[in-house]
Amino acid sequence: MDPFSGALLVVAGVAAGLAGSIAGLASLCSYPALLAFGLPPVAANVTNTMAMFANTAGAAAASRPELRGQGRRVARLVAVAAAGGSLGAALLLSTPAEAFEFVVPWLIALGSVLLLARDRLRRLAEERAARSAAPRRPAFLPLAAPVALVGLYGGYFGAASGVLMLAVLCAATTEPLPVTNAVKNLVTGAANITAAVAYAFLAPVHWPAAAALSCGCLAGSWLGPKVVRRLPERPLRYAIAMAGFGLALYLQVI
Repeated sequence: MDPFSGALLVVAGVAAGLAGSIAGLASLCSYPALLAFGLPPVAANVTNTMAMFANTAGAAAASRPELRGQGRRVARLVAVAAAGGSLGAALLLSTPAEAFEFVVPWLIALGSVLLLARDRLRRLAEERAARSAAPRRPAFLPLAAPVALVGLYGGYFGAASGVLMLAVLCAATTEPLPVTNAVKNLVTGAANITAAVAYAFLAPVHWPAAAALSCGCLAGSWLGPKVVRRLPERPLRYAIAMAGFGLALYLQVI
């Protein structure tokens, strides 16, 4: 990998970290960068999964205040999501590359739709909280199946898995949204990390590209909350969604 390509991947990683903080869709920045780098779709996907570990680390470090007292709940959800992520990784590794290439544009389009719908998801969570006299935590068993399914999706591809997980958790709790978002970061990260372990040994990971992207992701996920405080969130989120639709269309026609 030449220095120029490495620098571009670092920049793409920073954008992915920022996009993850702003919108929950880091992969809509990092995955196309890996395709532009020249990796085929499956190799780009598994390399992206490896790099997203840095996003999880940065988000977890920034969410420590919101995660106080959430240990038991997070541990259970993490275990379920990790199991789902393992199944998603197994699905990717056991199906033909053509099947992945066919479904990816639709998954990216789904992620963009969910990104545009995030305000509505937030309003639903706030309305539930307003109807409740006190915040309540969700029962674990009703959450297990949807969390496992989102984990499976995250292990298979990953773009928009954070938005999906946030929707699942918001529908089941009336706690403050920052707490739900912090839990979401760890739970989706568990699915990602589990899949990454499998890909490290069994998939065509491009390690130099993953390292460059990880450096940018770590910086972007750390800078994200600071940037969000100063920039209008909605126009940036909409721009990422429109870019996602464009990427989905491009991948569908090529």
